[in-house]
Amino acid sequence: MKVLIILLAILAGVWFWRSRRRKSLTERQRPPVEPPPADAGTAPMVACAVCGVHVPPTEVITGRLGSYCSVAHRQRAEG
Repeated sequence: MKVLIILLAILAGVWFWRSRRRKSLTERQRPPVEPPPADAGTAPMVACAVCGVHVPPTEVITGRLGSYCSVAHRQRAEG
């Protein structure tokens, strides 16, 4: 009889623990984040031919072999 009571107490504890765990997991799950709407004022970025950093077209330095993020990278690639 003692074994049956101990077994029921263990099962009740496991059931309680799992129900609390399931509740906390569902609370942590969030709906997927939607990307922000495309803004008409944004411009495409240009990748540097040396390091790959993306630079706005207004700040890009153009050389014979491509576009660069700085004068030093243009000199390094073309010099």
